[in-house]
Amino acid sequence: MAHLADAKALLDNRGHYTGQTFHGVNPLLLVEKIIRERIFESLYWKEQAFGLNAATLLDRAVELTYIGGQYSNQRPTPFLCLTFKLLQLQPSREIILVYLNDPDFKYLRALAAFYIRLTWSAVDIYRTLEPLMGDYRKLKVRGMGGWRMTYVDEFVDELLTKERVCDIALPHIKTRAMLEDADELEPRESLLGSEVESEGESDVEEDKGANSGDE
Repeated sequence: MAHLADAKALLDNRGHYTGQTFHGVNPLLLVEKIIRERIFESLYWKEQAFGLNAATLLDRAVELTYIGGQYSNQRPTPFLCLTFKLLQLQPSREIILVYLNDPDFKYLRALAAFYIRLTWSAVDIYRTLEPLMGDYRKLKVRGMGGWRMTYVDEFVDELLTKERVCDIALPHIKTRAMLEDADELEPRESLLGSEVESEGESDVEEDKGANSGDE
């Protein structure tokens, strides 16, 4: 079938692959075989994801209303299907950053963040995703246990600290501490740093005022 040919375009049963690799492997192999097969057989993949390119995928991504891996009878979510399609398309970094930095579509941002965590280098992952820790918008999550709520910053934190997110085993990367020790990353500055500093300065001024009043 056409949708299967499209789905398996980058998979070769003989193990031959000459395209771009991420973490040393064919990007489609970042998704476990059983989940790949469920994606290939899902109605969403066949009807909504077939034949997409980087531009038309955007049209689907802005329609997302929740994130997640598998739900109900181990059905892959649209979020997971589009993640797999991104792994197949391998858009340029410029395109992924356009997705990530779009201020209006939080699920598009989550999709781009997930793809970045799966495919980029550790240094680029931290540098690109940590600024999103200031995004406190709510996200709906659908999984095998039903529905739950999370937030963009919490989802990003999971991408940086968990081994498995949305039923996908994340590629192993060095921790931030290891990268700092190797001088590959500067120490992280808290997003609350300037606010805390401002409050500290205000406290100092108040103390000065109180002390002058005692004299």
